[in-house]
Amino acid sequence: MVSRLRHFFYLAAGLVTVFILHTIVVKRSDFSAPQQSTRPSTEATPGSAHIPGWPHAGQSGISSSNSSAVSTPEGRVRAALVALVRNSELEGMRSTIRQVDDRFNRNYGYPYIFLNDEDFTEEFMKQVRAVTNAPVYFGKLPKEHWGLSPYVTEDKVREALERNKDRYLYGGSYSYRLMCRFQSGFVYKHPLLQNLDYYWRIEPDVEYYCDIPYDPFKYMQDNNLMYGYTISPLEAAPTVETLWETTRHWMLENPQFIPDQGFMSWVVDEKAEYTYCHFWSNFEIVNLSFYRSEAYQSYFDHLDRAGGFFYERWGDAPVHSMAAAILLKKEQIHWFEDIGYHHPGYSHCPQDSGMRSR
Repeated sequence: MVSRLRHFFYLAAGLVTVFILHTIVVKRSDFSAPQQSTRPSTEATPGSAHIPGWPHAGQSGISSSNSSAVSTPEGRVRAALVALVRNSELEGMRSTIRQVDDRFNRNYGYPYIFLNDEDFTEEFMKQVRAVTNAPVYFGKLPKEHWGLSPYVTEDKVREALERNKDRYLYGGSYSYRLMCRFQSGFVYKHPLLQNLDYYWRIEPDVEYYCDIPYDPFKYMQDNNLMYGYTISPLEAAPTVETLWETTRHWMLENPQFIPDQGFMSWVVDEKAEYTYCHFWSNFEIVNLSFYRSEAYQSYFDHLDRAGGFFYERWGDAPVHSMAAAILLKKEQIHWFEDIGYHHPGYSHCPQDSGMRSR
């Protein structure tokens, strides 16, 4: 009797998988990145919590004398530019701020939020404030946001780091995994972001090639967009060996979260195999209601329990991309083709002559 029930369960699970993929995967002829919408007119203006000897989590709270949440200029979208950055990355961060201010933010004055798992130095804060007139906030990560997942064990993580250290970039890095887990499931929970509806992720040492003569936050808001990106490379397959299988299991358990017209064909092909396509999340502009949704939180919690952030090297880029493809409709995802952008490793330069001339 038990064997018959087990057989029935596996058969039912397989049928549900086929049904879900058949329902949400759009036709292969639509297998392309979301196209640019009509541009608006230019605006003027349970395991161990810590491994001894490894990076320590910061104490809960916010550094300096800033308030517990960020306010935005009157008349603007409730949004900010947000970076997770180390004190040692001061010059790279100053360079990015200059670029963002010159290309966009000098006309809008959106606040900058800088987050760190350690206290920011007085020198870092002074030198950052010196390069922008926009409001600046400095935050320290709550310790529950930066540390070993309660669903993994120290010994297995050590084994995974040793096994993968020569297999791929950051294969042996513990701190990189902390960063990926934080960006996947905690950045939007930081107290400084609680009053915000949108965030734009920025990084040290990036370049913006073109002027941005409109407000991307307002554009996202006016067009009911949830996720914006510029570059979409392929993920290194060895870093995400079980991500799709883990995701598939979550989908089977949570069909109520899957929209009728998703964008699954971008990340899964006709054979229900992972394509490794993803949005490069070092640049992303996001409606934070997406990350705060019950569906996204359920998905992240499922991934965290699986342990892939540490036992493999699941990055926030493939996690965000998989979630967007599963939980959003194609028209809610936007390619900012006109924002020329470079992050070490990849660049995007607009092909349209009008965009390139900016």
